Amino acid sequence: MRLTLHTDYALRVLIFAGVRGDELSTIGEIVKHFNISKGHLMKVVHGLGQKRYLETVRGKNGGVCLARNPSQINVGAVVRDMEEELGVVGCLQGEQDFCRIEDCCILRSALRDATNAFLAVLDLYTIEDLLKPRRSLARLLGIDGLDVKGAARWTEPRAS
Repeated sequence: MRLTLHTDYALRVLIFAGVRGDELSTIGEIVKHFNISKGHLMKVVHGLGQKRYLETVRGKNGGVCLARNPSQINVGAVVRDMEEELGVVGCLQGEQDFCRIEDCCILRSALRDATNAFLAVLDLYTIEDLLKPRRSLARLLGIDGLDVKGAARWTEPRAS
């Protein structure tokens, strides 16, 4: 299975925002630190905001931050929400009469099981899990002055 760049960028944005904790991050900062397309990133951030993974603040001093506690953002759910299609072959994408043997195809079942197993593993992780090497992430992303002991001071989920 291969994830799209859209989902890859979404996960990177959530990690970046998680490392920043309560501080707002700008699109420009994220683009700079990951060296990715601003146009593509804006679409990703918009989608993450619509799905309530990110809180977006408009204006001169605006930016983005996690909309909820990182422990409440499941990686498998993010992948399902961001990917338009998880079927790895046409017959798993709901196309009727895609293949002559699909009614009895064992490969189809195997690929469906493999996709479900892939997602089941991702369901075991949250953004909080991905933030465990916080100091290293901050250093590699060039985020200065991070209070790593309390970078995300969540007491309860943010209201959207």
